[in-house]
Amino acid sequence: MIGDWLDIGPVDQIAPGTARTLPVRGGEEIAVFHTTHGEFFALVNKCPHKHGPLSQGIVHGTVVTCPLHSWNISLKTGEAQGEDKGCVPTIPLRVDAGRIYLLRSAVVGAKAPEPQAA
Repeated sequence: MIGDWLDIGPVDQIAPGTARTLPVRGGEEIAVFHTTHGEFFALVNKCPHKHGPLSQGIVHGTVVTCPLHSWNISLKTGEAQGEDKGCVPTIPLRVDAGRIYLLRSAVVGAKAPEPQAA
């Protein structure tokens, strides 16, 4: 079972309210978010609008605001919020004994969405 999950390090490497990125050889960069409520989420690090780096956005609750055009993206579902339409892939994540694990098959197979029209 442990072979199905990638250990990406301790939970304290990501301060609450921020994100860190994980480069993936042959795949899309992953953003791992730590909310101020202690939850962790992982998404492909590209907004579905114009591929802005979500890891550089502002985290509020379980939403991240893209730094390029202020789209709000749900950390739980990857869906754009409000009037905006689009979705970014989520990566299954678990925390065990103070360490963060990502589902290996989801990381290797992660693909960014096509950019949306303005």
